Amino acid sequence: MTSIDLASHHPILTIQDQVVFASNGNLVLGYRLELPEVHSLSESDFERLHSLWFQTLKNLPLGTVVHKQDVYLKKYFDASHLPQASFLEKATRDHFHQRGCMAHTSYIFFVHSKNKALNNPTFVNPFKKVAAGIPSQLEANLKHFVQQVQDAANYLNNTKGIALAPLDGAQFRHYTKSYFNGFNEHMDTDILLNPSDLEIGEHHFDVLAVNNEGCLGESVCSSIPNTQFTSDAFSFHQGFIDGLGLGLHENHIVNQILYLDGRQKWPKILEQRIAELQKSAGFGTQNQMVLKKVKAIQNEIQEDEQSRIIRAHLNVLYWSKNKSELSAITSKIKSEFKELDILPYYPRGEQRKKFFINSHPCYATLLANSDLYVADLKHALCLWLNSTTYKSDASGILFQDRLFNTPVVKDVWDDDKKRIKARNFAIFAPTGEGKSFLANNILRQYYEQGVRLVIIDLGGSYTKLARLYPGQFAVMRYENGTSLGINPFYVTEPEVVDAEHLEDLAVFLFELMASNDIADKRASVALKKLLRQFYLEVKTAHSLPTFYEYLKSNRDTLLQQLHIPAAYLSIESMLHLLSEYVADGLYSFLFAKGEDQTYRLEDKRLLIFELDEVKENKELLSVMLKLIKTAIQRSIWKNRAERGIILFDEFAKQLKFPNVLESVEYYYQAIRKHNGAIGIVLQSINQLPINGTAASILENTQVIYSLHNEKGYTDLKERLHLSDHDLNQLHSMRNDLTGHRKYTELFLKIGNESNVFRLEVPPEVHAAYLTDGAASTQLQLLFERYGNMEVAIHHFIRTQKQHQ
Repeated sequence: MTSIDLASHHPILTIQDQVVFASNGNLVLGYRLELPEVHSLSESDFERLHSLWFQTLKNLPLGTVVHKQDVYLKKYFDASHLPQASFLEKATRDHFHQRGCMAHTSYIFFVHSKNKALNNPTFVNPFKKVAAGIPSQLEANLKHFVQQVQDAANYLNNTKGIALAPLDGAQFRHYTKSYFNGFNEHMDTDILLNPSDLEIGEHHFDVLAVNNEGCLGESVCSSIPNTQFTSDAFSFHQGFIDGLGLGLHENHIVNQILYLDGRQKWPKILEQRIAELQKSAGFGTQNQMVLKKVKAIQNEIQEDEQSRIIRAHLNVLYWSKNKSELSAITSKIKSEFKELDILPYYPRGEQRKKFFINSHPCYATLLANSDLYVADLKHALCLWLNSTTYKSDASGILFQDRLFNTPVVKDVWDDDKKRIKARNFAIFAPTGEGKSFLANNILRQYYEQGVRLVIIDLGGSYTKLARLYPGQFAVMRYENGTSLGINPFYVTEPEVVDAEHLEDLAVFLFELMASNDIADKRASVALKKLLRQFYLEVKTAHSLPTFYEYLKSNRDTLLQQLHIPAAYLSIESMLHLLSEYVADGLYSFLFAKGEDQTYRLEDKRLLIFELDEVKENKELLSVMLKLIKTAIQRSIWKNRAERGIILFDEFAKQLKFPNVLESVEYYYQAIRKHNGAIGIVLQSINQLPINGTAASILENTQVIYSLHNEKGYTDLKERLHLSDHDLNQLHSMRNDLTGHRKYTELFLKIGNESNVFRLEVPPEVHAAYLTDGAASTQLQLLFERYGNMEVAIHHFIRTQKQHQ
């Protein structure tokens, strides 16, 4: 048995300005790669990335070695950074803490070798130091190499989906120590070598490689259908070797090493290999198969003038604490290779040791010709890993990824407007698929982040959640014959009524009278003059009834007094239309109270207007929405620095009336002046009429949520202009409501970025979101008994467990 002590054989001589001087004379520039999220790429996206890498790498200097390394480590999710101030936040943190997952780090290294021919004997001492030492300054050709690499990195950084961050000296040293320390944590160790085992600390290593043309199948491509999500109706793609990346849930590293040789050199080598294989073709079918593959590579090179001939090496390095588990991991990797029609090489002894050592970028130039296959650069880049794990934003709403059900934070507010200009959102889902459950989850997290919420609800879906925050919410319910106590005419100082109040009040009155035929500029100016005069002459008790009486008492002289032509505004018509809301009018109770009650909402951050009782009454619902708008203007959006959201749940029931849609459009226009967002919840996008108003609403909605819909998503795609991959993502959604980890899947599109996420919640959160059924009724009774929603939820969960 032999061992390697890294302290005495360190690969790094020194590092200057990101340039690594290896002890063997190589020069290395390293970068950490930021890649797109897994499942977010379409077939055309994979083709675009393939072309991007080809355009970037093909012009690098001859003799450059490009080493892409993807490190996958089994981890446990650390939930300590999640918020835990509230009851539901603590439950969520505890639910996901220490859940198993995979961490992925992608690197790319550009290596300049002293051996320009890159022609090594079978075995090279990787630790042999060069005598020249550290140059005082870079030679001209080395400066050119560094500049070319930096230009390539800048080119990639200016493209969509990929970012390169240079590794500084400390980062490269930490990476090197982790690699040669075998990714053992909390200890330093040695590399122990013997013919049957590669052991580093507690970890036993093994490797499978693609090291000659005979390993490769008939063809490769940039992407293939993902069998887990693809069906006869749609095709959901993944990278060609993604099954060896995140699809392999083991500790492992995928190394892709490219030797960028001259165009003329390796066609001659191919000809020599063909001649040798032709001589031995009669000695076995394996030689015949390899001969066929090499000829195919030769033909491809000859036919494509844009081809860049290279040598390449691919290996998968993997490890486990238990040596006995390596054979099972080997079988998994072989199965993945078999699916791709690739026959890997399984090195033993010295070869295994060599592949491990030479898979560090400082030594990546030391592979022998027998360790490399000859191919076109385009071909080799099909064996490139182009996606990574789900990525969390710095702040936002918590969902779960589709791989391990671990928390992912997505910024659906986007303060910096990097992805969206309008943060309004829409939730689409048929009855029973959980749209109110999803809305509860989104709004609850917003609320706990300090966002003020106004929920206009026709289904009673949010009161249970609100009761978890006693003293901080108000529920305003419509009861027949009772006023909400919202008085649009109320002012504290009538002598200084501002223009904004008069504008809002004029709009309110025109909407109340449904007087679209007279609500032109002339009528608007006339009405504002009447209102201003009303406040000047009437000093107290301002309300719709007192304004009505003022108009009635002065109808003969008021227009003349204010120099308003009678053709511009008819007071008689106004009195007739407003009579329904005063005295003994049908809806007079709505404005019966002169005192305004909205002041009591100012300190409430969660307001719920339950309008279930009026959802079938066009007139009442329309007036109620106008009164709610007044309350929002007066108290909710008073502080424009404070974030706020207005949600319209069961929106379709409200949309049955045209003037309601116009009223909601007002919110979309007004919200731009405030630090806020509008949300709507619909069963189907077809519940929005096809007209200019609905089109305006959709245009200003740039955050889209959709749950599973067995009827399909064609209309959603057409009206929201979704991409083909968006549609494939929608079709791929699956729920699991019976397994150990129950979850629903949801499609989330933020601007132009989309992916499918999962929604899994702990029992406490699930109980808080219950909206109907026997369980919801039981929880309501428990709350009435204990008067505390947290206590009720704890008791409810205990009862549920006892009956399981």
